[in-house]
Amino acid sequence: MKSLFNLNNTLPHDASQALLIGRVWVEGRGPVLVKVTPQEVQDLSPLAWTCSELLEMENLASRVRDFTGERLCDTEKLLRHSVESQRQADTPWLMAPCDLQAIKAAGVTFVASMLERVIEEQARGDASKALAVRAAVVAVIGDNLSKVIPGSPEAMKLKEVLIEQGIWSQYLEVGIGPDAEIFTKSQPMSAVGTGANIGIHPLSQWNNPEPEIVLAVNSRGQTVGASLGNDVNLRDFEGRSALLLGKAKDNNGSCAIGPFIRLFDAHFGMDDVRRCDLSMQVHGDDGFVMQGESALRMISRDPLDLVNQAIGPNHQYPDGFMLFLGTMFAPTQDRPIPGKPPGEGFTHCIHDVVTVSTPQLGQLVNRVLTSDKVAPWTYGTRALLRDLAKRR
Repeated sequence: MKSLFNLNNTLPHDASQALLIGRVWVEGRGPVLVKVTPQEVQDLSPLAWTCSELLEMENLASRVRDFTGERLCDTEKLLRHSVESQRQADTPWLMAPCDLQAIKAAGVTFVASMLERVIEEQARGDASKALAVRAAVVAVIGDNLSKVIPGSPEAMKLKEVLIEQGIWSQYLEVGIGPDAEIFTKSQPMSAVGTGANIGIHPLSQWNNPEPEIVLAVNSRGQTVGASLGNDVNLRDFEGRSALLLGKAKDNNGSCAIGPFIRLFDAHFGMDDVRRCDLSMQVHGDDGFVMQGESALRMISRDPLDLVNQAIGPNHQYPDGFMLFLGTMFAPTQDRPIPGKPPGEGFTHCIHDVVTVSTPQLGQLVNRVLTSDKVAPWTYGTRALLRDLAKRR
């Protein structure tokens, strides 16, 4: 895992012109907002105390680009020490780049993942039934709904046909209906950054990573940057009942965001996000390797439509929010596990290393443990305010 943390892997391919902000832990000071270049890490605290505050600024990109803060360390050293097992008290390490923002997620935004959600529901969260259920569902609705525009008259006609055939699902409702699924993924300050361990519930037997783009949105609903995320998911819990979504999604260490937020500027904007191709790799101690891709151009709802469904006259976020855009990656590759019959598809094993990357945003890397074994979440908003008061 440590070998993955270098400038070439972690930073965007055009790092010299990318405007990157993040948060680092500095012993004795707590979280510090920083600007990251290929050469060094600069303290942004004189400009803004929190990421949430920074993203509210007018002329954000130019103000951050023109600001020169105290040098905290060189970037390569920061990356090496961001691996959880390599952290040291005398060297900063990367945290999740957001702080006070709400952490929201859009679900069922890609056809491939929508079909897998229907399959989970029909299988009642039992992985052993997934193969047969998948064949039955695809036989009825097909495996390509990519041309169906959510909420369109054509989508509503399809809904009527599927209801008549008895195959309508709550996941199809949010997948091709007028209203997107927007849910709370995790709590402010609870996300972990690159290099940290991520958690799956110890009782889960069917789970997977979800590589996603995460938008940074301020309180005015303006999307000002983007990051990478792993929306760790428990397929068995949610498959048993959609009412278990909270337990399936929000566990200790189950939300990873990073390595940085890339701010929108003349070199990178929403159109670049729409063209992003995400790559994901899972490497297990058992020698198992899984690779997948998620192309944002295949999303069924435009990212800004999802933002507008999350914030507006009916719902405000005074500290802004981070929005996971969903994924088309739904792993069906069979993973041989002693004691389990073949045909159950993929599930995590402890110590899997998950890598999410795209050239425009860099690389997010985390190791899998169970949520009762990852570092407990103890540093929340109250602790942050206490440390900021001391620093002032």
